[in-house]
Amino acid sequence: MTMLIVGMAIFFGIHLLRVVAPAWRESMMGRMGVLGWKALYSVIALAGFVLLVLGYAEIRWSSPVLWAISQPWMKMAVGLAMLPALVVFVSAYLPGRIRATLKHPMLIATAAWAAMHLALNGRVADLLLFGSFLVWSLVVLADSYRRPAPAQPGSRGSLAWDGVAVLLGAAAWWWFAFGGGHVLLFGMPVM
Repeated sequence: MTMLIVGMAIFFGIHLLRVVAPAWRESMMGRMGVLGWKALYSVIALAGFVLLVLGYAEIRWSSPVLWAISQPWMKMAVGLAMLPALVVFVSAYLPGRIRATLKHPMLIATAAWAAMHLALNGRVADLLLFGSFLVWSLVVLADSYRRPAPAQPGSRGSLAWDGVAVLLGAAAWWWFAFGGGHVLLFGMPVM
């Protein structure tokens, strides 16, 4: 469990700097330059993520069960609800209207993903992993909506890009649900 907790502390610690220490973050960017800061940030985040994944895999099945979902319809409902979550996630990287409307679609999709996975997976390891992602995404989302949004030219977005987000999100969902992607990456079937 130590590896999971250390990985979470590193991963979420670096991701929460904008919320808890914005002045320090800005000073580091000033000293290192934006690219230098992004490189350091990425290396630290990646190291934390690797530890988080390895730590979760290590204790995933041996951690105590806190709750168990036995209704098959719940698994199906969560599997289906992941479709719009993946579309919203993909839209974060495309200049469409979904992104313009939601402002922070990646955080919204992450919160939805974490909440849905937390509902189905009731071990202590699941609570730590998915609960942390849920809390982090909600904290950063609240902070993001609190800050004034930077001016973006053409911020209305394009419906064509929304179509691309729907196609790519649906393709990713199909791969995870029916194409073996979730089994390949996480060892668990979805549907």
